[in-house]
Amino acid sequence: MKNLFLAALLMSLMFILAACSGSGSEEDTGSEEASTEESTEEENTEDESSEGGSSAEVTGNVNEDDEQIAGEGSSTVFPILNLLVEDFNADHGVAVELGGNGTGSGFSALIDGTAQFANASRGIEQEEIDALEDGGVEWTEFLVATDGLTVAVNPSNDFVEDLTFDELKMIYSGEAENWSDVREDFPEEPITAYGPDQSHGTHDFFNEEVMDEEGVQGQLIQDTNQVVSSVVADENAIGFFGYSFYQANEDSLKAVSITGPDSEEAVEPTFDNVMNFSYPLSRPLYVYASNAALEENETFHTFMEYTLQNSQSAAEEVGYVPLEDSALEEELAKLPNLEQ
Repeated sequence: MKNLFLAALLMSLMFILAACSGSGSEEDTGSEEASTEESTEEENTEDESSEGGSSAEVTGNVNEDDEQIAGEGSSTVFPILNLLVEDFNADHGVAVELGGNGTGSGFSALIDGTAQFANASRGIEQEEIDALEDGGVEWTEFLVATDGLTVAVNPSNDFVEDLTFDELKMIYSGEAENWSDVREDFPEEPITAYGPDQSHGTHDFFNEEVMDEEGVQGQLIQDTNQVVSSVVADENAIGFFGYSFYQANEDSLKAVSITGPDSEEAVEPTFDNVMNFSYPLSRPLYVYASNAALEENETFHTFMEYTLQNSQSAAEEVGYVPLEDSALEEELAKLPNLEQ
């Protein structure tokens, strides 16, 4: 009996030890899983924090009591500023009104005080300078990027590869009614010439650089996207617009290389050619800002600093040529220093 009792006692002890051992393993496993989850969460948190926005830092602040920011102007500059406006709103919680009805519309809005800044795809003209002066509006010109005005034809056009300024002038003066009027080896097919209307700096730039300010003839349209779609839909068409409009539709358009008045070689509109200004229709893109708004509206000053600081990445993203670092520093130096 004694031996049986000892055997039973030994068996009971073995079961108790096994149970304790199993319980300890489950607790250890749970602890390891919890530790792994915590580690994973920490890694995810680090990853999320490292993915922060790519916007450059600005020194200014925003003030909810400031007047709402509004801008108007060039449809060519619009893609850059629209991207910056969206990012500024996301980063600072400030909505900016932005229109793209043409360079002329932008200067009109700056003159009458309905906008604090005007986007322009050409330099300001004397009559606009006079109107701003008469209205008591002092302003600062900021360079934000470079564009290459692009001439394009329908992709089914297999004969136009390049054109000279003189040939473009023949087309957009109405002198050339058929393609054969431009060159003898071109087919005798009618030309339909499209372009942006007089509200656009692109129109003014083309009129000045190519047409010697004698006027642009053709189907002139206010909406630049409609200029593009018109060329896409017409086999005999030709049109001109900003480089970003071409890039956004390059599968449906055929860019034309251009021979400038001081060159014997046709140059293709490419990023590098626009950047080094070897492409003869390269041009600067501007933002004109009200000095009073820059000095009195803290939020607007911050927005303009943000615009310049991020102009390089925005220009690249929408297909324009960004400023070089030294040029960007020169533009930033134009901002008045506000002591808040």
